[in-house]
Amino acid sequence: MVDMGIVVGGLWLKNPVIAASGTFGFGAEYAEIYDPARLGAVCTKGLTLRPRQGNPPPRLWETACGLLNSIGLQNPGIAAFIREELPRMKEQGITVIANVWGDVPSEYEQAVARLSDSSVDAIELNVSCPNVSRGVPLGEDARRTAQVVRLARRACDRPLWVKLPPEGGVAVARAAQEEGADAVSAVNTFRGTAIDIETGRPVFANVVAGLSGPAIKPIALRIVYELVSVLRIPVVGIGGIGNRQDALEFIMAGAHAVQVGTANFVDPLSAVQIVAGLEDFMNEKGIENWEVIRGSAQR
Repeated sequence: MVDMGIVVGGLWLKNPVIAASGTFGFGAEYAEIYDPARLGAVCTKGLTLRPRQGNPPPRLWETACGLLNSIGLQNPGIAAFIREELPRMKEQGITVIANVWGDVPSEYEQAVARLSDSSVDAIELNVSCPNVSRGVPLGEDARRTAQVVRLARRACDRPLWVKLPPEGGVAVARAAQEEGADAVSAVNTFRGTAIDIETGRPVFANVVAGLSGPAIKPIALRIVYELVSVLRIPVVGIGGIGNRQDALEFIMAGAHAVQVGTANFVDPLSAVQIVAGLEDFMNEKGIENWEVIRGSAQR
């Protein structure tokens, strides 16, 4: 039997495969297909202090080798999540990573404080959602990111991760690290847009949307490789991961774990199939634990 377990930023996972925020809901729909507790963890939908309706439709637009989304962080709010969704997730044995968004830094602190009083296993600060305003995500500014992490850290007694935008660069990742982040998740979706040629207008009311899927994988992999080479804290790889080969590339680049997002829409079994694929690979190669191959591309 191989050891699939891994410790990532203070959080022990039974395997390194995580369902990415915004692509798995709170796990209820996928529970009709397989047991989400088979995954290393589930990142919740982005949670805010108050319920949020999200952006008007259309919210999704397919592109070549990818998907543009402009959901706008629709969610029931933290209180409803703690009251209604979290107990069910914990009863199923799911390791829960609460993804959190705030419109201003103080909202992150309040949100994290509330979640620290709950049974969530870790908190992921979303400083990188590209489709809640036409502005630049605060995660592209090292100073503002540092402020958010500083405030959240003093309110948080759980493992604290920071989900970075692709445009943030090393400076933002280092700012998160210096202010007490236990890990960073890289990367969130890339800012993009689409035009409806019948109307001659942008498809999305917010104009800007987030691009995910296989098209972004080589860029996301490059960013993860660069971050691993300069950070002291773990990096969780995200971006176009759809099969075991993709996951292994990120792990060999140095990622401690991976998050599976858009692939869940293509095939609802994607994440759990990656878990099985990684276990098969370890057995095939006689690998006892992830440290044998993690970061091999960096050596």
